[in-house]
Amino acid sequence: MANASIRPPAVAGAFYPADPRALQIMIGDMLNAAMPLETVHWPKALIVPHAGYVYSGPIAASAYAGLRSTRAFYRRVVLLGPCHRVPVQGFALPAAQSLATPLGEVAVDRPGWLAIQDEPDVVVDDAPHALEHALEVQLPFLQTVLDHFTIVPIVVGDTTPERVAHLLDRLWGDDETLIVISSDLSHYLPYHQARWRDRSTVEQIERLQGGLAFDQACGALPIEGMLLAAQRHHLAPTVLDLRNSGDTAGDRNRVVGYTSIAFTPAQRHVAH
Repeated sequence: MANASIRPPAVAGAFYPADPRALQIMIGDMLNAAMPLETVHWPKALIVPHAGYVYSGPIAASAYAGLRSTRAFYRRVVLLGPCHRVPVQGFALPAAQSLATPLGEVAVDRPGWLAIQDEPDVVVDDAPHALEHALEVQLPFLQTVLDHFTIVPIVVGDTTPERVAHLLDRLWGDDETLIVISSDLSHYLPYHQARWRDRSTVEQIERLQGGLAFDQACGALPIEGMLLAAQRHHLAPTVLDLRNSGDTAGDRNRVVGYTSIAFTPAQRHVAH
């Protein structure tokens, strides 16, 4: 049964529209409003936020808009995000073999899914994925900007940056594999304090410097693993967007911070 199972959407109608047409229009509007950097081409990895679309969607769109010109290029997406609902020791893959959204189903990449199951801290368990929004909210964006792709969805729990980097190395693949790290930044600080904190966090990421705390980024472990992998694979980060919910749809008394960052091969990286 697991080989034919489908994970249904858990947060459609809450984090983003459940109606396919409304969802397409919303994503299209956000992508059209985004301003992709001309200096960023063929990213190997992205950091993107995962809140409700009215809050973080425009910031995520700043990363995804740049993929539209490469929509036929990427064939596999390795997607990592933190667990918000069910505690995980190590990493959790779903037993489900496809993930559904209002825009259709995305097949789990079976070779990648099988490849990492020999790792002692990787479990196959639908429970951590069932209600998890961090991975799900990326799927409609990916379905919009990419033509044909499979996905390796990984919930990251109690582990180390080194283990994350090791798993990324095993799934690195060729240039047609894109890595997406799902994470928000600071949570529930006043607007100006959040801007200061998030700018400091992003500057730390730009330096590929570890030591991120969970109050800096809920996806601190996936991000830190990505920073280690970026060092090993000579990737350079470029900040595409940095805002918070006070800039989009929320009040400014208690905001959540969001960033989009692209990692590209250093020899193709142009700093501006």
